Amino acid sequence: MTLPEHRRTFILKRIEDRGSVTVVELAQQLDVSPMTIRRDLLELEQEGALRRVHGGAVNARGRSYEPLYHTRAGVMQAEKERIGRLAAELVADGDSLALDIGTTTLEVARCLLGRRNLTIVTPSLHITNLFLGQADLRLIVAGGIVRPEEGSMIGELARLAFERLHVDRLFLGVACIDAAYGLSEYNWDDALVKQAMIASAKEVVVVADSQKFGKVAFAHVAGFGQVHKLVTDRPPPEPLMAQLQAAGVSVLVAGAEEACDPEAAG
Repeated sequence: MTLPEHRRTFILKRIEDRGSVTVVELAQQLDVSPMTIRRDLLELEQEGALRRVHGGAVNARGRSYEPLYHTRAGVMQAEKERIGRLAAELVADGDSLALDIGTTTLEVARCLLGRRNLTIVTPSLHITNLFLGQADLRLIVAGGIVRPEEGSMIGELARLAFERLHVDRLFLGVACIDAAYGLSEYNWDDALVKQAMIASAKEVVVVADSQKFGKVAFAHVAGFGQVHKLVTDRPPPEPLMAQLQAAGVSVLVAGAEEACDPEAAG
């Protein structure tokens, strides 16, 4: 990640946690000039991620705002790697898997590198590129329309691919997890593909870091009754945990010892 991307990821995390930030405090925390921070805030405002006010900025994200992929990839990276390792341990030889789009499911995929006798179906071009050239597994890419900024396949062809298949296990990524609303996603087209993936799977495993708890995005994906396991980096707070337990969802928490070494996996 470049220095500007690191700063903007930090700014988005602060504004997500606190609702507002000031130029002075950000300049001190990031050890840069106030002018540099103002340029960062201007670019983030142009992306729709925040709204500038006198002396700083406030959160301006609507429920349909989707942070850029490269921005999300830099948030809670260590936690996502631990989640990926723990989730990959659920995979048995001979499994057929559906791997959803997203930065956390990409970490699951990384930890499956070198595994043999697997069938993997995915609408993610990032995951597709990761497995290209690996001869010991069967890779199936969902067709459809490409969302270049997300690297995902959407549309009727993408949904049809999963309607015609039945996989052992789905690793599902989501934007938000809320006790009352369940699983939700920023983009309606992605949500429709996720719903088809859920219907195709014998077991649904949600992989999501804890910053997604207690939030609601634009498009409803599914209720907890359609989920078997949640792999995350810390226990969900009440009442989310209570709703998960009531639905029979097993919550697996990746500890600090979880780490993925793709080279060792081979």
